[in-house]
Amino acid sequence: MKTILQMGQDARKASKILATAETDRKNAFLLSLADLLESDRMDILAANAEDVAEAEGVLSPAMVDRLLLNEQRIKGMEKDLRNVAELPDPVGEIFERYTNPDGLKVRKERIPIGVIAVIYESRPNVTVDSAGLMIKSGNAAILRGGKETIRTNQALISFIQNALSSNGLPADAIQFIDSPDRSFMLELLQSDPYVDMVIPRGGSGLHEFCRKNSRIPVITGGIGICHLFVDESADLQKSSEVIRNAKVQRPTVCNALETVLIHRSIAEEFIPKLCAKLAEDGVSFKVDGNAYNILLLNGDKSIHFEKAGENDFDTEWLSLVLSVKVVDDVKQAIDHISLHGTGHSDGILSENQENIRRFTTEVNSACVYVNASTRFTDGAELGLGAEIAISTQPLHARGPMALRELTTYKWVIEGEYQTRK
Repeated sequence: MKTILQMGQDARKASKILATAETDRKNAFLLSLADLLESDRMDILAANAEDVAEAEGVLSPAMVDRLLLNEQRIKGMEKDLRNVAELPDPVGEIFERYTNPDGLKVRKERIPIGVIAVIYESRPNVTVDSAGLMIKSGNAAILRGGKETIRTNQALISFIQNALSSNGLPADAIQFIDSPDRSFMLELLQSDPYVDMVIPRGGSGLHEFCRKNSRIPVITGGIGICHLFVDESADLQKSSEVIRNAKVQRPTVCNALETVLIHRSIAEEFIPKLCAKLAEDGVSFKVDGNAYNILLLNGDKSIHFEKAGENDFDTEWLSLVLSVKVVDDVKQAIDHISLHGTGHSDGILSENQENIRRFTTEVNSACVYVNASTRFTDGAELGLGAEIAISTQPLHARGPMALRELTTYKWVIEGEYQTRK
């Protein structure tokens, strides 16, 4: 493996080529990579099977699920690459054009950020998503995946670099740190002469490590303690289906539901029915005192529940565990989300327009939902193609980070030899 210094230098050189690369060439790379994933998927699956076999019994089931690839997930990666190829190229886009009082013609022009480091755990699809989005947005990238998926990532990187070279783009545009040694990650975070932005994707420990040790701006997010509040006006049958989808469809991802807040006036009727329905899918429950008493008196014996502990409402379960709390009104729901949420995805299930207005105004999350599952917080689902991360911070970008979020802009001012008075 090259040194981090050499990787940084090579990435900077590659970024200058990518900044002016033709859209057709970038799209050709995306389609070539999608074709390689399709034709050589058995090699990827074989490498991934070794990683999964080594992880089973060592990592949690949620983490094993995150690193697992199968035919369906590879097809999803292919589809995302083809979707990104069809999206408009953001580089060179001109916006906010005007003429100032001195006759200067002013505009903003979208340009790549430069070199971006992506540090992530488990999910090998991040490798492909990163490569696709970085190249289309004109950025070079240095990737550092977790040791638990090293073989899978090595296989994917070989396909990525082959697709780059075959389309006349520098192979060093996407580089990979294939050593699990943590010192390389620390050195990468200190590489401010060459790296312009860091995106960590993983647990809170990884985000905290990057924030504390980086000399480079860090985009944080991807930790999702997501909430749905069911108010007194909600359609309870439809709300049950939304909650089930948000919790059960794929519980190991950051946009899965972790806490349901239920208005007191419907709690006695709704909680036993909801929990019985979700128990059929294997969901267990951490509940506050009010919900506990309701389930004791009216709950089905199939429901596994216990009183929530001190930190349970601050826990991202990433499994078939759901926290349940009874609240008095929309204000108390908003206050709970403000105290325990992570600013990822939170929603209200309601037919009351005043409650909806207040919730969407006062809940300051990256994605706020009305009568919909939190599982839609996804670049592809929101029409952005693939995504590199979910940002929960207030600066630069919020929510799914796709092509436009991986660019910045410069001011271009055209005059006729004006001088300032």
